[in-house]
Amino acid sequence: MNFLSDSWFLTLRVLRHLMRQPIFIALTLIQPIIWLGLYGQLFKRVVELPGFQTSSYISFLTPGVIIMSALFGAGWSGMGIILDLDRGVMDRFLIAPVSRPAIILGRLVYLAIVTLVQSLILFSMGFVLGARFAGGAPGLFVLLVAAISLSIPFGALSLAMALMVRKQESVIGAVNFILLPLTFMSPVFIASPLMPAWMVAAARFNPLNWAVQAGRLALAGNPDWPNILLKLAALWVFGLFAIWLATRAFRAYQRSA
Repeated sequence: MNFLSDSWFLTLRVLRHLMRQPIFIALTLIQPIIWLGLYGQLFKRVVELPGFQTSSYISFLTPGVIIMSALFGAGWSGMGIILDLDRGVMDRFLIAPVSRPAIILGRLVYLAIVTLVQSLILFSMGFVLGARFAGGAPGLFVLLVAAISLSIPFGALSLAMALMVRKQESVIGAVNFILLPLTFMSPVFIASPLMPAWMVAAARFNPLNWAVQAGRLALAGNPDWPNILLKLAALWVFGLFAIWLATRAFRAYQRSA
């Protein structure tokens, strides 16, 4: 099928471009590793407060940082589309015999691969720093699925925004405006019982919260599988909606090109 082969070709194209930027790869990995190291040491005694169900803050923090890194990586994915627009690459795609949906899907598959690799590296780093999880391999698998399930919709929304506004400054401003509040209105750094009541209420509608909770529940000793599957299903529904929006944005770009 042209759609699948074109999607894979475009995925490899972006991966090759990434591999030519070793400094960018290093910085992308170093930042969340710093979060794990610094936050893990700075706030390690907060687990003594009532509300935490673990004695190790690094065990609590590791899934949160993995999910948060997936979120921010996805948020910046629209920048690649803007570079293609500015360099005329997108115009060449439009006159080439390339499946149009593959242009979007290729970047989302690339995002899923990068999220998977980054999450495995961060999980390994958390383990080195002392994070331990009773959920074992099944819990890790669910955490990886949750990270990818969060990155796909936000990556699609970032692509849609880039296709609509076509300005780097606008995408940068929107990413910071949206993702930072989502991060702090979620239990990435602190347990839900210690958050203000209004934040807990808002977090129920926060996809980042769904992913973090799914990952942590799966890594626990006795996972609440119905709750986990419900949160993952909510992420998948959100993902389908975001991909639909990205597709609509691309069609709007085609009409204006």
